[in-house]
Amino acid sequence: MKGLILAGGAGTRLRPITHTSAKQLVPVANKPILFYGLEDMASAGIVDIGIIVGDTRDEIKAAVGDGSRWGVHVTYIPQEAPLGLAHCVLIARNFLGDDDFVMYLGDNLLQQGLTEFTQRFAAARTADPQPPSAQILLAHVDDPRQFGVAEVAPDGGVVRLVEKPTDPPSDLALVGVYLFDARIHDAVGSIEPSARGELEITDAIQWLLDHDHRVRHEVLQGWWLDTGKKDPLLESNRRILETIEPRTDGKVDEFSTIEGRVVIESGAEIIGSRIRGPAIIGENTRVVNSYVGPFTSIASGCEIRDSDLDHSVVLDESRICGIAGIADSLIGRQVEVSRSGRRPRALRLMLGDHSNVDLE
Repeated sequence: MKGLILAGGAGTRLRPITHTSAKQLVPVANKPILFYGLEDMASAGIVDIGIIVGDTRDEIKAAVGDGSRWGVHVTYIPQEAPLGLAHCVLIARNFLGDDDFVMYLGDNLLQQGLTEFTQRFAAARTADPQPPSAQILLAHVDDPRQFGVAEVAPDGGVVRLVEKPTDPPSDLALVGVYLFDARIHDAVGSIEPSARGELEITDAIQWLLDHDHRVRHEVLQGWWLDTGKKDPLLESNRRILETIEPRTDGKVDEFSTIEGRVVIESGAEIIGSRIRGPAIIGENTRVVNSYVGPFTSIASGCEIRDSDLDHSVVLDESRICGIAGIADSLIGRQVEVSRSGRRPRALRLMLGDHSNVDLE
């Protein structure tokens, strides 16, 4: 079985969470979101992985490399325009061949791994009288109008799929993990672009159903978060931090207090500060005369001085000085937040695309 991960702006026309980098490289608990998907595939025994890359392909390649750190081999497949998830399957045809494969959206984060999910598909492919051509993962959601939605028959069979319906047939939304056999290539080659100009994976799966191919489904066990926006990303960070084991590889001076589950990476320095976990302080980051509260991840090379942070994610090489009361925030790479002391006193902001500022 092969793996196909959609990363770096590939697939659909989604806005990145930061305008300067691939949203799948934004860290959760100081690990890029994309890496969690790669780890899940490697744990499931999938060693041949194709990554669909879009306009941030160089960043993705620099971060992932050849995949050897996970014991896998990575092939990069460029998508010149975000023409839909089914289009990703279409352009990956040469890489996939006739193998079964799992397709994974790189900005998803699942508590449930892939191992048992893929094993059950493989078992059904060999044992069932009518082997499935696809297996989808579904989750109960509060507002299914925002998702692709499945209608499931009383016997458990998938009847139809609808993309963002105004009148949803169920509350079962498609999670961004799919398993396919080679018949999906006939499907993606047969469907037409949707009204938004994309080849929809829901239409391709519906094509399988319309042509009497069986589609198996499972309902997600545990949580699922689409990290493409700030609040779900912070929630993902919270959930992962709840699982960390405390570790101190950096330096903590005698005037500092470390409480609860806290990871302090090598080269980090905690000086006259209080760190209350769960939290993680990245390599070569300095925290001076500050408070870092629960569910906060600070990446590498940062400086936090005379400031208070809580329930936030700070990316690499950012500097926060003299700022109290930062909470529920995502701060990008090489950002500086400080007080200049100049008069007249005013907020002086330089904000990137799609920024959101919530002032007290």
